Amino acid sequence: MTPAWPSLSYETWSDTCDTLHAHTQVLGKLSVELAPPEPQLQHAALRLSARGWETHSLPAPDGSGAIVAGLDLRTNEAFVEHSGGGETRISLTPNRPVGEVTRETVEAVGRLGGEVTINPTPQEVPWTSPLDEDSEHATYDTDQAANYFAAASQAAVVLAAFKAAYRGRSSPVNAWWGTFDLAVALFSGKPAKPPADDFITRNGGDAELIEIGWWPGDRNRTGAAFFAFAHPTPDGFADVQLNPPAAHWDRDLGEFVLDWEDVRESPDPRALALEFAHSAFRHACEVCGWDPVLARSAEGDPPPVN
Repeated sequence: MTPAWPSLSYETWSDTCDTLHAHTQVLGKLSVELAPPEPQLQHAALRLSARGWETHSLPAPDGSGAIVAGLDLRTNEAFVEHSGGGETRISLTPNRPVGEVTRETVEAVGRLGGEVTINPTPQEVPWTSPLDEDSEHATYDTDQAANYFAAASQAAVVLAAFKAAYRGRSSPVNAWWGTFDLAVALFSGKPAKPPADDFITRNGGDAELIEIGWWPGDRNRTGAAFFAFAHPTPDGFADVQLNPPAAHWDRDLGEFVLDWEDVRESPDPRALALEFAHSAFRHACEVCGWDPVLARSAEGDPPPVN
């Protein structure tokens, strides 16, 4: 039985992690091709459901309805579903290369909802093999995938609870397939100057925001952690001690971090993670000069349903 708040470190499941990350990129590429574009590239984000990573409902290429593609981390299968009832399931085991799963997934979309062509170039990762040719990433350990999914599910619940009361514009709990993390963005309503001119940055960084998220670690920082940052980042942003005391500024990341191990070992992990999220948000609102009324709205209970 997987613990509710399991230990998680990239170095203990790196091969499966990279394979799973590559599989999520296929879902993201489908969203990029089929979803109506939204500000800050929100249309390209995926979601974490009770069964795994999924696209949102996407228009079928042939106009026949809607499709959803995803990774079922309970049955260890990729899937494509059509609103008309058609479904295809594709096994991720035993140790199937990403290239095979990619080709079968895209073919399934074609059979169920019309042909689609994706850009197979992986993004924001250190490897370069096109997704439909990737034979490097093939390791898929089901116990390791279940361990990750248990941790990610707890993190997603924390992020949803944190942003529930906010009265400004906010994102859902997005599952980002480039950086392989979960995050919620809260917006001030004001524009911002993107810090770079590449496609992702100039489209994703054109609004003031505070982001709280979680990632399972990678080869550069192996430990899983919650994180928080503001865009734009003002001078002096890092010069504060957040709550809980275990939270700290990571100079390399340019973000506040609360390590997963500190969370899971506490008597009330969810409360500790929420304390970090609220502390980071309060600090960011103050130093970034957000509307105090809007900032305080995140501190209340979720608004009543009238």
